[in-house]
Amino acid sequence: MNDLDFENKAELHKHFSTHCFNETWKLIDKENRSDEENEEMVHYAIASLFHWSKREDCTNRQKSIGCWQISRCYALVGNLEQAEKYGKLCLEFSENEEPFYLSYAHEALARTAALAGKTEEKNKYIKIARNLAKKIKEKDEKELILADLITIT
Repeated sequence: MNDLDFENKAELHKHFSTHCFNETWKLIDKENRSDEENEEMVHYAIASLFHWSKREDCTNRQKSIGCWQISRCYALVGNLEQAEKYGKLCLEFSENEEPFYLSYAHEALARTAALAGKTEEKNKYIKIARNLAKKIKEKDEKELILADLITIT
């Protein structure tokens, strides 16, 4: 079966939720993206969340991750309004999740506040995220969030 030969919609959504998520990461990690690549990155992130939302196994955790990724993309392209919108949605979906996911919601809001030039708000969210990071049991997850927090200026 090739990648586009789907027997049902569930397979299609499973394929594209993952494919679009991974393509988004490639573009997030790419230095010196073109304007076209920035637009593509945002579109992939939104498409990933759309396809996740159609999966039977979609939970608030996946929605949280998707909203975080969209917020990050919008922050990277300088779209403050959308970065903040998806950061807040990420926080809503993360409320009852493990500290790792909740800390990333605060990371998204800190990044958005930094983009808006709101230093006090940025510092507040960074502090909350760091405190949540202390509760993360997995060493690699803790290192990941702490490394991302350092990049917020």
